[in-house]
Amino acid sequence: MTDQKLILVGQVAGGFGVKGEVRVTAYTADPMSLLAYGPLLRADGSVGLTLTSARPEKSAIVGRAREITTKEQADALRGLKLHVPRDLLPAPDEDEFYLTDLIGLEARDPDDVVLGTVKSVQNFGADDMLEIAPAEGGQTWYLPFTRDCVPDLHIADGWLRVVRPVEIGEREPD
Repeated sequence: MTDQKLILVGQVAGGFGVKGEVRVTAYTADPMSLLAYGPLLRADGSVGLTLTSARPEKSAIVGRAREITTKEQADALRGLKLHVPRDLLPAPDEDEFYLTDLIGLEARDPDDVVLGTVKSVQNFGADDMLEIAPAEGGQTWYLPFTRDCVPDLHIADGWLRVVRPVEIGEREPD
């Protein structure tokens, strides 16, 4: 197991053609940047793929990898999530950040009460959601990662401001 922070950058979609090429769905702004990272790692930090050449194809790349010589080998890796160490990524601009930088931050309410800690950032198909582990323990809860629900980010200070949306059953009658 690795102690460095790994960032998910792609996923093997399977073989391409009959000559041992592999298609990798990229989660990066520029799919071709996957070539520049060197070995792409598995979640445990071991080498998953070492791309030796590639060409863009929509939001993916098709290329050759040191570990793959046949279509069957490429197909066997379908679904493999590929990561790179966080320190290989470029530093974000002043008003930007990586979603992974939110993990571990304290979630504070408008009165500065610590409600919990950001456990993960999930996306179930609509928008990003923060999974919050309550400070007092118990079941985690989700918060939409929107400006209304997370109006202030203080990443360098280790916290963010959260405003829980009003539940439908809790609203005042009109």
